[in-house]
Amino acid sequence: MTERTFDKFGIGDVVKVSQKIKEGDKERIQIFEGDVIAMHKKGMASTFLVRRIGANAVSVERIFPYYSPLIEHVEFIRKGDVRRAKLYYMRERIGKRARVKEKVLTKEQKQHNREA
Repeated sequence: MTERTFDKFGIGDVVKVSQKIKEGDKERIQIFEGDVIAMHKKGMASTFLVRRIGANAVSVERIFPYYSPLIEHVEFIRKGDVRRAKLYYMRERIGKRARVKEKVLTKEQKQHNREA
């Protein structure tokens, strides 16, 4: 398997995914930021599901293949404190209830996430 050099992230974390988009003969980077609500680890077929609340309180979910060459970078933003492996229950929640509790990290832990 090809080794990816993304920031270390898990379920409940807020991440910023940079994806290459090709439009005609041009190529640009599109950024999608949201909560990771699921991860499926299946070797080269591994995926992670990111959910965000868009305009007019419409939620958008995207499944990203972990080893896709179109994924430019995954940046770790904030650590979530969750007790579940899948956060599908977040789909029914709206407003303030749709937030994930933040886990406070030390400087050493933040640096470790960037290196891993």
